[in-house]
Amino acid sequence: MITFKPKQVTKKLLSVLPDRARDVLEKRYGLGNDAEKSTLESIGQTYGITRERVRQIENYGLNSIQKSDIYKEFQPIFDELTTAISELGGGLVAEHTLLEEITDDPILRNHIYFLLVLGNLFYRNKENTSYVHRWYTEKKIADLVEKALKNVYKGLNRDELISEDEVLSRFKSELIDLADKYDEQVLKRWLLISKEIGRNPLGEWGHASSPNVRVKGIRDYAYLVVKRHGSPMHFREVAAAIEELFNHKAHTATTHNELIKDDRFVLVGRGLYALTEWGYSAGVVKDVLRDIIEKHGPMTREEIIDKVRKERYVKDNTIIVNLQDTNLFKRLANGTYVLAE
Repeated sequence: MITFKPKQVTKKLLSVLPDRARDVLEKRYGLGNDAEKSTLESIGQTYGITRERVRQIENYGLNSIQKSDIYKEFQPIFDELTTAISELGGGLVAEHTLLEEITDDPILRNHIYFLLVLGNLFYRNKENTSYVHRWYTEKKIADLVEKALKNVYKGLNRDELISEDEVLSRFKSELIDLADKYDEQVLKRWLLISKEIGRNPLGEWGHASSPNVRVKGIRDYAYLVVKRHGSPMHFREVAAAIEELFNHKAHTATTHNELIKDDRFVLVGRGLYALTEWGYSAGVVKDVLRDIIEKHGPMTREEIIDKVRKERYVKDNTIIVNLQDTNLFKRLANGTYVLAE
């Protein structure tokens, strides 16, 4: 990705500064022996000056380097970084993506970031509620991509989950002609700029704030497991699947308790849970019988059994026994059942 040695470059660039200015920049950007970056307050305490004075020294240091002859000598370095931004993101890339692609060494990332700050061929948009920190070489592309990401977010329902292929398809339709100029890898990196849409551990996309994406506990893991399975699961199966898919410890009893308390799930059989969004209704078999007859009117026993079996994983005999409750149901002369008055 890069041909130069970041530490050597920053050392030479910093050499043009007086001691205090150099020390301030090294502390602020984590250019020392560890990757820790110091705050304006902590540096100010070290020197007995205000945080605003530290900021002034920082700006003085950056400006001095940019005006130096050594800075001009390292122009090819900044050209390389410009190329990296263009190759990774077509002229726009999330800061964390750019640094991660260049190196996995946190100290070297600090040096690269320092060089990005110094560069004048590319620009940085700061993080806000919608997007992460990102670097760009063409403002027009940055604006178009950010607008498209916003529209993809607006087109998603609160707890909707879609596949990566689907989110890419929606993204491309928002980018219009721009999407055809860049490959899918670039588009995937652009998606990482958004803070409003995100990807869950199973690779599905949705609102970043949704528990279906920002998975925090057993309930959320269980939801993804059952949704992925596509049909009702026993709570023991759910617990086992959580451990297998996510490598997350899930005690059987704990999993069962969480399924009971979460209205995203409905009990449809002995220990069997389905997703409420699949159309299953809550309640015991009698409740289901009452809802079905109330909705559809007089029905034969066979018709009732067929519809209940779509709501509950129970034996036919269990349904028949519940139909015998004359306080709730009445059998007409033609053999159909209605609600008792």
